[in-house]
Amino acid sequence: MLRPDSATANAPSDLREPYGEDHEPQRMWLRLVSCYHLMEMGLRKELRAKFETTLPRFDLMSQLYRYPDGLKMKDLSRLLLVTCGNITGLTDRLVEDGMVERRDNPEDRRAYHVILTAKGRKTFEAMAVDHKRWVGSALAGLAKEDQQRLSALLNKLKRHLVSQPLP
Repeated sequence: MLRPDSATANAPSDLREPYGEDHEPQRMWLRLVSCYHLMEMGLRKELRAKFETTLPRFDLMSQLYRYPDGLKMKDLSRLLLVTCGNITGLTDRLVEDGMVERRDNPEDRRAYHVILTAKGRKTFEAMAVDHKRWVGSALAGLAKEDQQRLSALLNKLKRHLVSQPLP
């Protein structure tokens, strides 16, 4: 099976034709995607093995940790880049497990605020310590200076993408 980042490089020349002579943007895109997926698979595996939880649950709890007063479901949806339906399902399961609670929003009777419980906060803090270690381990193949340079370049790319979105 071909690795995503090697697919273009090993492709017959007639398959390279649509991209013209310069394949570097496609190679970078494939490397970004493959690095993301490799790290994500590792994080999912570790969260499942150590905490019997999922990456989406961790991500939702992470957002709530940053907002101690809670967030509306639609704000969670926007921050996590998923549908409100996904947030509802995740929240339902976290409520059942005692990790979060829903509170009525006094300003909007149709909306809820979702807040980490004390149990959820304590659980998230334990997960966050290991998450930091796992991410650090995944990036340990890069020297500190390379990590800082990569971070700066990714920030620059993000600013560009925000200011000049794809058509």
